[in-house]
Amino acid sequence: MTEKTKGNDFFNIYAHGFIRTAVCIPEVKVADVDFNVRATIKLARRAAANHAVFALFPELGISAYSNEDLFHQEALLLAVRDGLGKIIAASRRLRPVIVVGAPLQVEDRLFNCGIAIHRGRILGVAVKSYLPNYREFYERRQFTPAEEAIVTAIDLCGQEGVPFGADLIFTARNIPHCRFYLELCEDVWVPIPPSSFAALAGATLIGNLSASNITIGKSDYRRSLAANQSARCVAAYLYAAAGPGESTTDLAWDGHAMIHENGNLLAESARFAPEAQIIYADVDLDRLAQDRMRLTSFSQNARTHRDRVRAFRRVGFDLDVPRGMRILLAREYPRFPYIPADPGKRDQRCYEAYNIQVQGLAKRLQAAGIGNVVIGISGGLDSTHALIVAARTMDLLKLPRSNIKAYTMPGFATTDKTYTNSLRLMKVLGVEANELDIRPSCLQMLEDVRHPFVKGEPVYDITFENIQAGERTSHLFRLANMRRALVLGTGDLSELALGWCTYGVGDHMSHYNVNASVPKTLIQHLIRWVADTVVFSPETSAVLIDILDTEISPELIPGTAGTQPAQKTEAVIGPYELQDFNNFYVTRFGYLPTKIAFMAYCTWRDAGRGSWPGIPEDKRRQYAIGEIKGWLEVYLYRFFKTSQFKRSCIPNGPKVGSGGSLSPRGDYRAPSDSEAAVWLENARLIPEEE
Repeated sequence: MTEKTKGNDFFNIYAHGFIRTAVCIPEVKVADVDFNVRATIKLARRAAANHAVFALFPELGISAYSNEDLFHQEALLLAVRDGLGKIIAASRRLRPVIVVGAPLQVEDRLFNCGIAIHRGRILGVAVKSYLPNYREFYERRQFTPAEEAIVTAIDLCGQEGVPFGADLIFTARNIPHCRFYLELCEDVWVPIPPSSFAALAGATLIGNLSASNITIGKSDYRRSLAANQSARCVAAYLYAAAGPGESTTDLAWDGHAMIHENGNLLAESARFAPEAQIIYADVDLDRLAQDRMRLTSFSQNARTHRDRVRAFRRVGFDLDVPRGMRILLAREYPRFPYIPADPGKRDQRCYEAYNIQVQGLAKRLQAAGIGNVVIGISGGLDSTHALIVAARTMDLLKLPRSNIKAYTMPGFATTDKTYTNSLRLMKVLGVEANELDIRPSCLQMLEDVRHPFVKGEPVYDITFENIQAGERTSHLFRLANMRRALVLGTGDLSELALGWCTYGVGDHMSHYNVNASVPKTLIQHLIRWVADTVVFSPETSAVLIDILDTEISPELIPGTAGTQPAQKTEAVIGPYELQDFNNFYVTRFGYLPTKIAFMAYCTWRDAGRGSWPGIPEDKRRQYAIGEIKGWLEVYLYRFFKTSQFKRSCIPNGPKVGSGGSLSPRGDYRAPSDSEAAVWLENARLIPEEE
């Protein structure tokens, strides 16, 4: 988003690297071109009314696919050309690129074609490369494959020099990364589909005009083909199969339409629908470009096939997109990108994450030849999760849980609830429970540095806070020396992203940190999963549930009579659910702040919309655009300006999720003295209100 696209355009998908696509499955009548043309135009108008800019139709849809030898009848072929003229005329008043399937006679040969039409002109004609001639298919009887075409341009519907062939990539000059390629049905069923080379040549959106009759189990195979091709090509893959009205003399049709993006299914039609239908999906072109840029092997593969890649012809055009109007995402982005909404997938994610952490700690203990762990227990989320990882690790290594030397270390601001839960948790897990009051040593240091607090002044500054954090970690390291143990870290990914940790001798440091690449929102779900599945005991689960209901606080500034914390972390650095959303799209995709804010607004503006993975109704929040902007600016400043030096020297810890980690040895390397100016400058384009 730039200065020109702020204001009204902020709330428009086309200002943020998205395009709305449609796959249309019309009702057809075999050889009734006039009926099929009217049905096509009707759906194209519906797609345009819904602000789509790309509308894909099935293979040979203007004539119907199941004409067999009727394709050799001149009356049908002439009617198809007349029908194309009507679609071209109708397209003058419609925004979308309309892609239709039709048989075309060219130089005494008949070709199975996909025709791209935009604003009253034909952009080009794609030709089917691979003609099935087995089992129920007999296409080679009627059609000629693309490689046998003699010409590379044709005259069609009064337009001269129309690009023709299987080597066309259509490029929208005014939309970054918008480049589409068309293949037809069988082309994706071969070992190396033409779209593979087209993707290496730059195509980000692939449309497959298909007919594809249905047999038992075929839909699953189609789905896997489209998903796999989308993932391997790092592209959007749109698939349109023939629907109601095709001949059932020997075959049946289910009207299967799909839209995938980089392997993820965005939309799918109802199969065997008796009427016409359209599916829509907002394709994220920025995501595709970002992933290709990061996947260095993608460009290496293009170099290997440079001759095929160079052979593609580019057809440039200006795509007419709607501006100056409110068009929010129809696509649902998860509020919690690290956590699947589907309960089954969520359980699997928690199972994998938990066991990755356990495996990492087990290997480290074995490699070090040390069987003991020292850990500080605060009664908060992070140390709780690290402790239940350690307990499971001891079980896996067949070591007693008493090898975990757990210490609760009350300070000046420890509340009754966290203190009590610390003791309860250590007891029910059967670890060695210890209590170490850090206040005397903190007072000594406060006195040594001549802090006003020792004179009775209630000065709760950063020195006061960090002395407590530092004393806890300093004690843990010395205890580890005495007890031949490793200090287990507890800080999480969200805290590292925001720099919310005390550097060096503080919660920043440990011998090994199992939580280093686990965001706060996922830690909450992991604890709940351990509780719900009763990994340990019902008593343990009860304590875990109580801990989940605890206010997130560092507890370093005294609160109300030991019952309420004075500090509320999320009031300072922002709601973790929102900051985890920001962090995912900054670190995983490198999106502009304006785009992230737009996505966050579409996702978080209404608590009544979308899915809430395991979140009780009373915990569900929504955010206005002004709040989203404010907390995003906090994130950007802390992440890019002030916190990298802490991430540059974090302890070892296992990478857990595909969202990445911030380890300098793994996913993220950055200078510690960079500026945040370019990100904050872009964030200023985010409006304060609707």
